[in-house]
Amino acid sequence: MRYENAIVIAAPAAVVWDLTADLPRWPELTPTMKRVEPLDPLPLRVGGRARIKQPLQPAAVWTVTELDPGRSFAWETPRGGLTMTGTHRVEEIDGGCRNTLGIELTGKGEQWFAFMYGAAIRWAIKRENEGFKAEAERTA
Repeated sequence: MRYENAIVIAAPAAVVWDLTADLPRWPELTPTMKRVEPLDPLPLRVGGRARIKQPLQPAAVWTVTELDPGRSFAWETPRGGLTMTGTHRVEEIDGGCRNTLGIELTGKGEQWFAFMYGAAIRWAIKRENEGFKAEAERTA
């Protein structure tokens, strides 16, 4: 099951990427993050890890699995019998950029998890994207 939210931001892609890559700053941008603690030195790199604490959830360690610096990255975390993969993609468009956030659930219990938490996932990635938009447009 995949969830995705795309938003147009009136700011250069480089500004949005800088916010995306500044993991410890995420809790300032969105109420969906309480703490983001890099476990490996930044900048982002494949194999790099971060511990994320979100409201009403146990802390989870996310590991970067794909990286196209300045454009996109993906990372994943195990959750029970599931794997959750988060994607962050920034694309230049006329007048700014498009920021696309995604969460994909794979594995045992995927359908049940999607049924129970799908609405919350959609709400969370929308709020995260709105936070990136507000800060990028404020600073651009």
